[in-house]
Amino acid sequence: MNILLTGAHGFLGHHLVYKIASEIDKINEVKNYEGTKPYQLFTPRSYELDCLKHTELYHYCHYKNIDAIIHLAAECGGIGINQRKPADFFLNNAQMSLNVLKISHELKLDKLVTIGTVCSYPKHTPVPFKEEDLWNGYPEETNAPYGLAKKNLLVGAQAFSQQYGSNFIHLIPVNMYGEYDHFSLEDSHVIPAMLRKFHEAKEAQAPSVTLWGDGSASREFLYAGDCADAIWKAFLNYDKSDPINIGAAKETTIKELAETIQSLIAFEGEIIWDSSKPNGQPRRCLDTSKAKTAFNFEAQTTLEEGLKRTYDWYINEQ
Repeated sequence: MNILLTGAHGFLGHHLVYKIASEIDKINEVKNYEGTKPYQLFTPRSYELDCLKHTELYHYCHYKNIDAIIHLAAECGGIGINQRKPADFFLNNAQMSLNVLKISHELKLDKLVTIGTVCSYPKHTPVPFKEEDLWNGYPEETNAPYGLAKKNLLVGAQAFSQQYGSNFIHLIPVNMYGEYDHFSLEDSHVIPAMLRKFHEAKEAQAPSVTLWGDGSASREFLYAGDCADAIWKAFLNYDKSDPINIGAAKETTIKELAETIQSLIAFEGEIIWDSSKPNGQPRRCLDTSKAKTAFNFEAQTTLEEGLKRTYDWYINEQ
């Protein structure tokens, strides 16, 4: 089976490439023995394959004899860049979604795994978020264009499954973090931004660190390596169009996160909260029971352990 992994050289992509590469070596030993087609992973960079271009994606999949796609490619980031580029995030993610769905159908691929976002859930979804809550309201405004564009993948997966019997599945990961993330203070998600802020403040011996919001919002944080494990398990074992939450099943306030990172980095200054900046969605935490039942996934990495791995990687990359 030839598998195309879009976004293979991005944040989550690095983790999933490592996971799949280690697993398919084991599978191929068995497949070769049985005389069946072994697994092969294709990981083109964005300059080799632009998922925004239908013709380019079609020809790549056709000439490489792709049998399945795991679609990670996306434009995403933290609240700041979502507010600055809502149209880009909506249009580009929606266009990639349409291209991947249409080509997977046109070429009659064996499987398509689409990756959604927790930002698709309504702003005031009761905690823990259940998959059935997805359509019970409008997403939190700062992330809505991105969240709605990614929800197109779910709509498309279910539509093609209903009309054509396509094996298209949709996974909804919560806020992720880990090695290979983007650490720009302007564009990144909350954990890499905090790690960098506290690190630079410690290096400069600054008296304080200023963070967005008031710290009361909560999030659920999933180590990217655990998410990669979930995606691969779903690829092998899940064949329904019903969406599945992927998370760590633990809610953490932004204040608690900041204090944990402050302790990890040993920053001795003060934390100042800038309440003129948005908190984003008030609470986020997923019900992950379906992932456990459907393909036996449970996150294994604690927040403290994952933060240490991420910070160590960031330090070594400086």
